[in-house]
Parts: sequence; structure tokens; C-alpha cells
Amino acid sequence: MRYEWRVWVGSQWFGSEVVQRINDAVNAEPKISRRVLSRQVCEWLGWRDALGKPREMGARKALAELERRGMIVQPVAKKIANFNGDGAKANCERAVEVAQVDCSLQELGPVKIVVVPEGDRQQSAMWTCLMKQHHYLGACRLRGAQIRYFIRSEVHGLLGGLSFSAATRRLACRDKWIGWSERAWRSNLQKVVSNSRLLIVGSVKVPNLASHVLGQTLRCLTTDWQERYGEELALVETFVDGNQFEGVCYRAANWERVGSTAGRQTAFPNGKISTGKKDVYVYGLRPNARELLCKEPADRLMLRGRSAASGDWIEQELGTARIFDGRLRKRMYQVARSFAAQAQALVPQTSNGSEAEAKGTYRFFKNQRVTMDGVLKGHVEATIERARKQEVVLSVQDTTFLNYTAHAPEGVGPIGTKKDRSVGLVLHGTVAFSLAGTPLGVLDAQCWARDPEEVGKKEKRHQLPIEEKESVKWLRSYRAVAEAQRLCANTIFVSVGDRESDIFELFDEATRTSNGPKLLVRAERTRNRKTLDNPGSENHEYLWERMKKQPVVGHRSVHIPKKSTRPGRTAKIEVRYASVLLRPPVDSKLQPVQVWAVYAREVGNGPEVNEPIEWMLLTTVAVSSSDDAEERLRWYTLRWGIELFHRILKSGCRIEDRLLDDADSLKKCLALDLVVAWRIHQLMKASRETPDVPCTGFFEDDEWKVLHAFLHNEPPPSTTPSLQIAVHMMSRLGGFIARKRSTQPGMITLWRGLIRLNAMVSGARAALRHIAHHAGAPP
Repeated sequence: MRYEWRVWVGSQWFGSEVVQRINDAVNAEPKISRRVLSRQVCEWLGWRDALGKPREMGARKALAELERRGMIVQPVAKKIANFNGDGAKANCERAVEVAQVDCSLQELGPVKIVVVPEGDRQQSAMWTCLMKQHHYLGACRLRGAQIRYFIRSEVHGLLGGLSFSAATRRLACRDKWIGWSERAWRSNLQKVVSNSRLLIVGSVKVPNLASHVLGQTLRCLTTDWQERYGEELALVETFVDGNQFEGVCYRAANWERVGSTAGRQTAFPNGKISTGKKDVYVYGLRPNARELLCKEPADRLMLRGRSAASGDWIEQELGTARIFDGRLRKRMYQVARSFAAQAQALVPQTSNGSEAEAKGTYRFFKNQRVTMDGVLKGHVEATIERARKQEVVLSVQDTTFLNYTAHAPEGVGPIGTKKDRSVGLVLHGTVAFSLAGTPLGVLDAQCWARDPEEVGKKEKRHQLPIEEKESVKWLRSYRAVAEAQRLCANTIFVSVGDRESDIFELFDEATRTSNGPKLLVRAERTRNRKTLDNPGSENHEYLWERMKKQPVVGHRSVHIPKKSTRPGRTAKIEVRYASVLLRPPVDSKLQPVQVWAVYAREVGNGPEVNEPIEWMLLTTVAVSSSDDAEERLRWYTLRWGIELFHRILKSGCRIEDRLLDDADSLKKCLALDLVVAWRIHQLMKASRETPDVPCTGFFEDDEWKVLHAFLHNEPPPSTTPSLQIAVHMMSRLGGFIARKRSTQPGMITLWRGLIRLNAMVSGARAALRHIAHHAGAPP
């Protein structure tokens, strides 16, 4: 599989195509200026601010980061004059004329807050000189978006100045006070601004002037900032040195102290050393500032493309995960790679006994900037890319329970009856399958803990709207499939659900969305919905009785997989179909929906069959012939693939044995286990559906070569073996013996072999590095 890789740099995704265009532009014109190049990048990405201006400085920083990573080579930088040159230094040697006044605020008279015009070098230089000569910290270099003011009196002249600039990226006490998530932080940080300087010159002795200036400035700041940058501010922050000041003016202006900075003694990554702890004050420019800042943007899925990518399958699969910190992303790859190499092992074992590795894994799951949805987003987009190659994709959704009763972590809820007192998490997953039954990947995963206070209150369910009931999981899953459908115009997505998904709201949403996914649901017998003759008729008939009157259009054999309560068998069923108009529930405001019903009933079954097949399938996919009816029936039988997927997740990845402290960490761990479970499931199905393709799509060269050398005790062949041969060799490590009745390896033998293979390959690689080191050859 070939993907387009993307990297997150400077609040923007840079794909392989854009990076190639940057390199081509530099190669074609080596003397191109960095300013022109950054503007071209903004044009290619549509990277503009709220006023439509190119985000040139953001592009400059992103280009520098791409060059640091070795992905591009920038043109040679050209030196230009700036405010810190010799001319600017000479201008600052002349004293700025300031006011000399000692009176009350009333006697001072009107105070004006005068903005320094953007691009006015003379006024900017004057403001800088004022700060250098009168502020105890001097003139700071303002970062990012910025605005500066003079404080003037019509009578006495210049009283001081102040400035506002881009907010601090990470500030623990502020972030805790706001309570925003990682996605909200990345989207709304530009709505926060920092009061980086406040100066009342020492020759001005007017009580309460500073708090008066703050209040007056904040009343005009929002308008001035929006005119200059097009962003509406919500919060202002500032820092006060508690050793020198008490922050009286800020408190008098109704600012709130939310904590203090860390004041670390060691140097930051840029080499600077903190000057000590500072008190942090904030002021909400809007009454609902925190609510606005916590609002998360819609994170819509993206197409990945088909360009080649470097790295293993883990990096390809999770390449666009919404984990933006480079260190966290590296840790995510490492943890996922360890989980895949030892699918049944727990964290200490996957860390190979390394305490540092185990601690790193646990800290990754504890990190608040990592979310289950953020980890899965990359895999979902890879799944959509595979789905785009299919004509029809079955998106099967089902619910399973993760039991943590034996070692209940914090945040889990009841999953059983009051009598057994089982606790754990509820997982509702949606897995995409091709019509051949090959799993394409996970499209949606909802995981939550039930509220113990709500257990046993079924009598309320009829009074609650669907959004307040657990059944809303089916609608959320359908909407996630609809998001995938939006990106796959030539693919038909069909949402498949069992009897629990037989809710009228789901049919209503599917029929109201013309370009959305189709629906295939097995009806619940106890509901026995009523059907209408036509939209305006009150004549109705029960669904099951009506379908039994329809003529038999064909017979079909269906393989019923074995369960603990029944053996596997092949059932012969008779098929009926008809178009029906379903009546909405009583007291519902919804309208009737037109669907097709396929009724399948087992015939000729012997006395050993305790539960003969009797299925009623309701679908929004047109059924106009017996072939269509039998095809919809075959689609439904592929729903059993998700049950195998859940079995792999629990037995193969041992998600229920993960010993983590809280439910939130378990969800993040589950996200990685879902990807690993899909990989195992896909490998098993692909070896059966496409046995003759080369194994290089699933095995690296040294993996199949180690397999061949170990099993056959001879050098590997020059030609790459097929996928089926490689899978059979690997399964032999797990105990698979090819017999007439077991020609294909099962799930257990496959993952046992996978674990042994990864251990053997790791040992071989370590040995080769050791030999190369002592021989003086390159590794």
C-alpha cells in the first residue's frame, strides 16, 4: 500500500506534494528570496489569516522547521536593515521627552490611548526608545501578532506606553484555568493576547493611573486588534514579578490571578534561562471567554493521496494522527510498533524489561495532549484511502464490553447486572469491510463508561430524546460513515447493524440524506413494526405478517459460524422481499420511511437445530430482483467479521488485561490496539483472499528471509515468496500444521507465529549490527 505522507509543521499540514513543490521552486530559481517562497507556500496551501492576508511569518517558521528536519533546502538568506541596526541604536541615545506631573487622576484630565500605526517606523522607534530608557526590563522583542500604544495627556504630554503581543504557547496555570483541550488550544490560542509591557514613566506620579489606563485600553483593544488582524480576542494575560510588584493595578482593574510560572532554573531548549517565577493574571474580554476558548473546531477528515512514504507500516498508518508534538508522535510510533511486535504481551513485556521504556509508555497514555480520537484519526484516513478503491464498502457497527472487574481502574462503570457487579467500558466500533470480507480498517470507535446512577432506569427511556440515550451510538457511527462517504464519491458505503440498531431515528436519518451512506439493519422481532399502504393512508399491517405473505423468490445456503452454544452448520433458507413503508412510533414527529425488506427463513432443518434462522433485513439499498435480495443477505453475513475483530482485540491484543490506572489511559491504549487488531485481521484475510500477491506489502525483506532461513535451513531465494507462502511459514512458528481439514491457519496460530517472528528478526538485526561493528563495516 502506498500513501501520501504528511507532517504537521507550524499549525499546518505539509504533504509530500507540497514539499516537492518547494524543492522544485528552489532548484528552478536558486536566488529566490525567502519572502517570495513563503508567499508561494501560503498560496499553495491556501494559508491565510482572517483578513485574507498570507500567513507569511507562519510559512517562514514552517520552512525553517522543514529545513531543520532535512526535508527541504531553503535559498540563501538576504540581510536587510531592521530596527536593531546602528541607526536605531543611535536614535535611542536621544532622550524621549516625557511628562513631569504630580497630581490626582481627576486633576490630570483626559488620558488618551494612542495606537502606534502599523508600518510607522518613526513611531515604532520612538516607542522602543521609551521602553529602553524608562522600563526596568527595557524594550522586549515582541513576537508574532502585536500592537503598541502610547499613553498621552493633552496637557502634560507623554505619560508612558504599553504593548500587546501573541500569547504564550504553553502556560500550565492559564491552560488549567481555561480548561481547554489540545484541539481547542490549537484552534483558539490566537484569541488570547499577552500584555507584554505596561509603563507609566517615573516622573508621572498619579495614583490609580495604571488601572485607569488598563481599563481604557482594554475597551479599545478588541476593536484595534480585529481591524489589524481580523481576530476577535477573548482573553488577555500578563506576568507580574512578585519580588518587585504586587500587581495592585491589575487587581484594581479586575484582573484575576490564576497562578504562577514554573520559574525553572535550567536553560530552555533555546538556551535562555528563566528570570524567576512570575505571577500570572488574566482578564476576560468577553463574559463567556472560557466557553469560547474551549470550543473545539470541526476536525474533518482529509484525503491522503497515493505517494510513496518512508518508514514502516506503523508510521504510514498513523502518519496523519492528530498528535502534533514531535516527541509524542515518536513515542506513539514506538508504542504501536512494540504492541504489534508482541501482540499478546503487556506493557512491561513490550518494553523488553526496560524501566525507562515502560515509564515512557505509561506517561504517553497519561498525557492530556493525547486523545483516543486523535490517535485514530490517521488510521481512519488510511482506511478511507483503501475504501476509495472499492465499489461497495460495508461499514459494520457493533457493541462489545471490555471487562475490568478484576483490576478496576478509575473512571470505569457498570457493564453487567447489579447482581454480578461487573465494571468496565463500552466499546462501539465501526469496521469497514470489502465485499470479499477483507477488513479495510476502523472508521469509528466510541468508548465510554456508564454512569452508575443511571443503571436500572429503563422506564425513562421512552421519555428521553435519542441524544440522551445510549442508542445515539448508532447515529454517531452512521455520521462517521457519512464523513467517509463525503470523501469517496465513487464508492457506496453501507452501514450494517444487528437487531439492536433497529431504531426508527436511524432509518429517518438515512432516508433524509440523499448522498449519504446506505443502511442495512436486521429488524428486531419483538418490535414488529407496522407498515402503511401509502404515505397518506391509515391502513397498516405488521411487518412480519406482511412479509410472510410475499412469494418465495429463491433459496440460498448460508454458513452459520459456530458459537459456544451451537456448532457451525450450513443452513438452507428461503428468501422473500418487498418494498415497505414503515410507520413511525406512536407520539413521534418523524415521517414514514420507505425501505426494502428481505425476509430469510430456514427450511428443511433437522431436530438438532434449536434456533432456525429467521432474519428480517431492512435496507435503503434498492432490491428489485431475487439476485438483489440474495446479495443483501450475503452482505449481512459479512457482519460476523466484526465479531472476529472484537475477538482478536480481546484475545490477541489482550486489551482487557491492560493494567492502567484510569479509563482515559485505557481509551488511548485501545486506539493503538484497534490498529494492531486490524493488522492481524487483515493479514489473515488477505492471505486467503489474495494468496498469490507478493508478501512485501505485509513483510519486510529481512522478515521473510529470516523465516525461510530458519524453517528451511538454507539461504533465502532471490524471488519474493507469495503472501500465502509467507503467512504459512510464519504460522508454522505458531504451531500450524497443514492438513486436509485445516488448510488455512487460524487467528491464534497466526499471532503466535507473529510474536516469534518479531523476536527472531530483532535478534538477527542485533547480531548483524554487532558483527558489522567488530568488522569495522557500516551497519
